[in-house]
Amino acid sequence: MKILLPTSIELNEEQLNLAPDDTVRHYDPTQPIADEDTDADAVVIWGNTTEQLADSAKRLHKVGLLQALLAGPDAVRAAGFRPEAAICSGVGLHSLTVAEHALALTLNFVRFLPTLAQRTAAHEWAGELGGPQQLHPSDQVTTLLDANVLIWGFGSIGRETARLFSAFGAKVTGVARSAGERYGFPVIATEQLDEYLPSTDILVMILPDSPETKQALNAQKLSLLPSRAYLVNVGRGSTVDEDALVEALNSGSLAGAALDVASVEPLPAESTLWDAKNIVITPHAAGGRPVNPEELIAHNLRALRTGAAPSQYRNRFNA
Repeated sequence: MKILLPTSIELNEEQLNLAPDDTVRHYDPTQPIADEDTDADAVVIWGNTTEQLADSAKRLHKVGLLQALLAGPDAVRAAGFRPEAAICSGVGLHSLTVAEHALALTLNFVRFLPTLAQRTAAHEWAGELGGPQQLHPSDQVTTLLDANVLIWGFGSIGRETARLFSAFGAKVTGVARSAGERYGFPVIATEQLDEYLPSTDILVMILPDSPETKQALNAQKLSLLPSRAYLVNVGRGSTVDEDALVEALNSGSLAGAALDVASVEPLPAESTLWDAKNIVITPHAAGGRPVNPEELIAHNLRALRTGAAPSQYRNRFNA
């Protein structure tokens, strides 16, 4: 087989379990694939531009596997590759790093780091934040110990996020389409959300982009959160009504928000989000570092090589 690997990531080819007759070629994911490589059997996709994907879809006439390292391969599916090709995502490759980022953003707020940074810059000793303190003041979240954390979107990233928050002493509840228990954590159905929001200290959103999730966190749901609550969104920007969020922050009905995503990225300079009170914005930086992608690539290369059934591929979207 001929396998194309992108230059946007350094992969350990020794861990791909390549066959003796496999040929590996490297390509720039921002440039058209070389004519001599349009007979590739498999392509690993990471950091590809929309234009590059569209061009590849037209010219890769025999490709059998498109292994995206992105958690959501929507751009790959939309490019128009031959229907016989297996399109597989990178679900699970970013769970640990996104969970870590969500935790970091949360600790940033509950330990008052934005305020402390401002006071440091002004050469001021923030004595009111030191010394004797209440563990659980009624109007502030100052620790993750016994904090009520609601994780909206409880897949692989939600699982790892729950594990980290639980390790810090938080009481974690997941939100998914159906209620029950997942990975040892209680899960409520989306329809029950309004009942739980008023007692939530931290709302972590990890929802995908879809018609069903568009502005899922709207003005009505924001109004149900207590004024001490913090919002952390490491899912997709389209899932939050940003105008309603700005209003909630500026009015003080929400303590703060940390956004790694926005409805338009890069976030335009004129966006009102930049000047909202108590907001932290990171540039879609939670993931971007696939963890052990070689194992997933090797598995799906083996499935392609052996002519395995669609169900034998991992993270296949068009089975």
